[in-house]
Amino acid sequence: NAAARFWWMLKAIEHEKVQVLNGGLQEAITLGFPTSSEVEKIETVEKYPLSEWKLATANIDAVEQARNNDQNIVIDVRDKNRFDGITEPLDLIAGHIPGALNVPFSENLNEDGFYKSAEDLKQKYSEIIGDKNPENVIVHCGSGVTACHTLLALDYAGIKIPKLYVGSWSEWSRNDREMAKKK
Repeated sequence: NAAARFWWMLKAIEHEKVQVLNGGLQEAITLGFPTSSEVEKIETVEKYPLSEWKLATANIDAVEQARNNDQNIVIDVRDKNRFDGITEPLDLIAGHIPGALNVPFSENLNEDGFYKSAEDLKQKYSEIIGDKNPENVIVHCGSGVTACHTLLALDYAGIKIPKLYVGSWSEWSRNDREMAKKK
């Protein structure tokens, strides 16, 4: 999940040549990529001349408007028990943003922990998103990290990267917004 978030951050500052190895570190070792447990010396580089993300994000007010508009989709990628408000291991309140769809990020993976094929992901998300403009799609999770796992899946499937709600459930649930739980 952290690799997907880092991928998103690099893409959001307009790095074009960014890749994430399907299968993570264990797959890199299996494929014979060189690895090291040594502490690497980091060279100082100039700061990026960046004032804003270049990929679309949504703030809490945009999510509030989107969740009540049929032209938009708000996707919550947390597992079903968190979405339903049955359990909440990280935040103070369990539940979800009313109107959000639950599409757990774990469903992007096959039984071996690899991303499903680009074709399978494209079919799945095309059915969910339908003919809606990706600019009207907002993806979130608990704190903005695992949502990037789904954004990476969408990009891998050839679907334009939608908006990331960075604040996610952590921000929503702490700001006196309407909340829902499974009944």
